Amino acid sequence: MRLRELIGWTPFRWALLVAAVFVVCTLVLFGFFYWQTTLYVTGNIDAAIVGDATSLAGEPIADMQREVSEAIVARLRDDPRRIKLAGLFGPDGARIAGNIAALPATLPVDGRAHAASLTRIDGSGREAQTVRAVAVRLASGCTLLFGRDADEVRRIAAIVGRALALGLLPATCLALLAGALLSVRAQRRIATMSRQAGRIVSGELQERLPVRRTRDPFDSLAAIVNRMLDDIEMLVQALAGVGEDIAHDIRTPLTRVRATLEQGRDRARSLDELQGVTDRAIGGLDQSLGIINAVLRIAEIDHQRRLAALDVVQLDQIIDAVGELYDPIAEDKGVALRILKAEPASVIGDRDLLFEAVANLVDNAVKFTPAAGSVSIGVLPGPVIQVADTGPGISGSERDAVTRRFYRSDKSRGTAGAGLGLSLVAAIVKLHSFALNISPGPGCVVEINCRPTNG
Repeated sequence: MRLRELIGWTPFRWALLVAAVFVVCTLVLFGFFYWQTTLYVTGNIDAAIVGDATSLAGEPIADMQREVSEAIVARLRDDPRRIKLAGLFGPDGARIAGNIAALPATLPVDGRAHAASLTRIDGSGREAQTVRAVAVRLASGCTLLFGRDADEVRRIAAIVGRALALGLLPATCLALLAGALLSVRAQRRIATMSRQAGRIVSGELQERLPVRRTRDPFDSLAAIVNRMLDDIEMLVQALAGVGEDIAHDIRTPLTRVRATLEQGRDRARSLDELQGVTDRAIGGLDQSLGIINAVLRIAEIDHQRRLAALDVVQLDQIIDAVGELYDPIAEDKGVALRILKAEPASVIGDRDLLFEAVANLVDNAVKFTPAAGSVSIGVLPGPVIQVADTGPGISGSERDAVTRRFYRSDKSRGTAGAGLGLSLVAAIVKLHSFALNISPGPGCVVEINCRPTNG
């Protein structure tokens, strides 16, 4: 990756931002450390010089000037680092003793420590210094000044500055290097994913984005996209054959309609015979329209056009309504339809779609259950809608296939229908984020778990 591309890469810019924030935080931290250390050192200096000055000025000495001069000489004798300053000045400001050339004009004589600039004089010559000094007025009218060089504070500042330079520069470089490495790594991952995506777009639907099991955001994104690609591949495979299935299932009734009309045209001898032929043709056309309407209905549900009016749905009321609708049909066939009473249960959903799903399940159950058999519908705790019958059931190898459009098992070849009932149920269940489970009974047990899933 070229430097220009690296700088324009968003992760590297984030790394720069993090490095800048780190630098600012470090500067603030070192500044706070320097400030606190300066306060501490300055406080100690001020306490020392103020204590010395006030204690000496407060002693009742007969010959104050001589005693103070001797005390100043003793104080300055032990000063190898040349940091101590002291001076005694007369009422007229003339220097009497000490190593201070003159009394600073701006230094208040109040017994408190202040920053002051003065000239030091000793065996090494004259030197201008910035010090912390305190001036005290003696009873004789003279002024006593004690001071100490503030160079310690400057040395502390130099130490803090060196520590900041030695620590901040490598840390900043490390942050930038880490940002560059992460950016290059991210770019490589994205380039790999882009190549895979290009192959998928070109038609290789079996390809998937690489997952390295590192639990980073790229792996999470790749896992989500791969699940989406699994669904897309399944849908594409289903759609690849759906046109053929539609043509096959519509061709049969249309062929019958055409044959019926040809026979009626050639053989009908009366109006009643022609009317019978027309009725049979209309029945075949209705069957074809039913297939088309069912396919459109599934497509409508798949595109989620019916979830605009979600509401609280009472499942026990749906069960009662479906039972009332199919009870006469089951009775005509000699099948016992039982409604299992349960505690009232409610879910958030589309009442019409849920009614349609349960009605399709009951319709299939009644259709495939032989005479003297039974069908039961009810709501179990969960809530779970259950439809069970004593029919031939669905084999384990077909439980996933029966929800595909136009799929018909060998057991249902002789039964009227287009193989779209369970497909419609599966579409409604998926739309509500419920779960559909088909298991053996005896017979067949179909359950709709009405607790929404994450999918």
